[in-house]
Amino acid sequence: LDFLFSLLFISIYIYFIAEIQLDQSPAVAKRHGEHVKITCRINGYSMTSYNIHWIRQKPGKALEWIGWMNTGNNAATYADSMKGRFSMIEDVPSSTQYLEAKSLTTEDTAVYYCARQTH
Repeated sequence: LDFLFSLLFISIYIYFIAEIQLDQSPAVAKRHGEHVKITCRINGYSMTSYNIHWIRQKPGKALEWIGWMNTGNNAATYADSMKGRFSMIEDVPSSTQYLEAKSLTTEDTAVYYCARQTH
């Protein structure tokens, strides 16, 4: 009986975890000097319940933390090396976070990720 309860609990836990999604905008190619706005749409939980972090990975390099958004307060904190390069914006009614970069350079070539902070 304990085994069945454990199995049921694990199945329910996995089901609820699978319902939480962060959907990002598709890949884009931009030219030097252009502007980009990356979307992170939040599904399966209240956006104001957890903070959102932005991370990037340049080709062949380690992950780099860009910063985090204190959701619901529209208050962003940036890594020192990212200050002035990026802007994080939130739209609470649409459960969407945005990462903006202006005047792109080749140094901005990377895969960008949004991630939910767990408590």
